Amino acid sequence: MNNRFKPKFNIKKGDKVVIIAGDDKDLKKSRKVLEVFPDESRVLVEGVNIVTKHSKPSAQNTKGGIVKMEAPVHISNVLLWDTKSGGPSKVKRTRENGKLIRIAKKSGEVIK
Repeated sequence: MNNRFKPKFNIKKGDKVVIIAGDDKDLKKSRKVLEVFPDESRVLVEGVNIVTKHSKPSAQNTKGGIVKMEAPVHISNVLLWDTKSGGPSKVKRTRENGKLIRIAKKSGEVIK
């Protein structure tokens, strides 16, 4: 992907998020972001989009077999969890002392 128009997202690794679309949709349960893939516009969220992979025996995994693991979901299906309001919230970004900070639109709280 071209770096000239690199996308910027409000979700980072370690954030608490809510799944707002798909099979794992749950607006009441917050989950942790394990990894962000900005080039593909996807995020890997803990316990979401579980897929089964068939693995051959190798030096690391001598048995092989069927492994259940998380697959990435599109970033548009995820909203940041706002701890103050206790629900999902959109995010606005503002500059404060030259640093970019994220603020929840619902409660106005700064997201760490």
